[in-house]
Amino acid sequence: MQRVNADVLPDGVPPDDVPLLDDLMPWSVPPLRLGREWVAAPDTGTLRARWDALVAAGGAEREALFLPSRARTPHSAVAALPGQRTGTVRFVREDGPCPQPVRIAYGPFDERWLLPDHRLIDAARPELWRVADAHQVFAVEQGYVPGAAGPALLVTAPLPDGCSPAGRPGRVRPLYRRPGGREPNVAPGLPALLRERYGREPAAGDLLAWAVAAAVPSPAGCRVPLPADPDVWAAGVALGHRMARVQLRGARGGERPRLPGGRRPYVRAAPPPCPEALEYDAAAEVLYLGTGRIAPVPAEAWEYRVGGVRVLPLWFERRTAPARPGTLEAIRPAAWPRAWTSELLELITVLALLGALDAERAALADRLRSSGAPSLTRTGLRAAGVLPHPVAARRPASVLDHREEGPEGQFALL
Repeated sequence: MQRVNADVLPDGVPPDDVPLLDDLMPWSVPPLRLGREWVAAPDTGTLRARWDALVAAGGAEREALFLPSRARTPHSAVAALPGQRTGTVRFVREDGPCPQPVRIAYGPFDERWLLPDHRLIDAARPELWRVADAHQVFAVEQGYVPGAAGPALLVTAPLPDGCSPAGRPGRVRPLYRRPGGREPNVAPGLPALLRERYGREPAAGDLLAWAVAAAVPSPAGCRVPLPADPDVWAAGVALGHRMARVQLRGARGGERPRLPGGRRPYVRAAPPPCPEALEYDAAAEVLYLGTGRIAPVPAEAWEYRVGGVRVLPLWFERRTAPARPGTLEAIRPAAWPRAWTSELLELITVLALLGALDAERAALADRLRSSGAPSLTRTGLRAAGVLPHPVAARRPASVLDHREEGPEGQFALL
């Protein structure tokens, strides 16, 4: 897999003067901090079984199964998450049915189900839940790992936990600051400045697409070079939209990703009930799950990494790693579900398509580096009045169109 590193920034521009994604999309939120891994699982049946086991336990047993932390214990008084119908009594007294699980992006390219109960999550970031709807797209910066292969920025439609497989977690940046796709999370004054450069004012989605294609990692966060050449900009935006469509997997009006005929992965032999290892035969393009076989699996999919970590082995490990007996995490399917195989086939497709686009990302980086015209730098953004941002641009927008339930059934004031 080809790699786009910080050494392919535009010639003559000091690395510290290349704009950060933070300069372009000012409002960001730290990653979720679950505090206890049992609140998320690859299937809803597991979550319901864990909830039932916890609610059936009492006293010290419930306390031990809960896994208390400094932020959450069964005695914590916590408001409901925005948009979620869950109880708000202290969990030590909870005896109701399991809340409806919601789909989340659990790290790069791994979608899971989560119990959306604020009483169970150390830091759920309610400001993200307020703007998570059918219009929202989340940009997720990946933790910086020096010299590691992989993209600096990913996008997702489900609410992301924001965690990286290696390195320090990055930030989560919603594309819109309000529900309904209203108030783009774009630096004030930036669209007008880019219109002067490129001949038309880019939509918020165009700016995000450019960042997906052009972002490079740095210790300070994603750096997003802004070219002077309108043709380079247009090519990067088009490439970024293609990459984003693959990552969104059919959400937000797109089509589910598919490889060309003859290159689509199929199950050649069903996985055993408990596959113990994931192995890859590069020559035959076969992925083995124990005695199970999937083919063809392009090398780009097997080699695809985020933060230097291969995505496919990590996905498999998270579903098969042993859990400590007697814990809620130990409650899981007795055998490998067929749904997991379907999800694996789609994941292979996504990674293969993105890996095939790496050559275009590298070519875009070459055009950026060799462009003779001056790029738009952080110094230029300051001169144009785009930087520094107004304080309000870095804060969540006020969302006052509905009430939210506070602890013990009271309504919270926003």
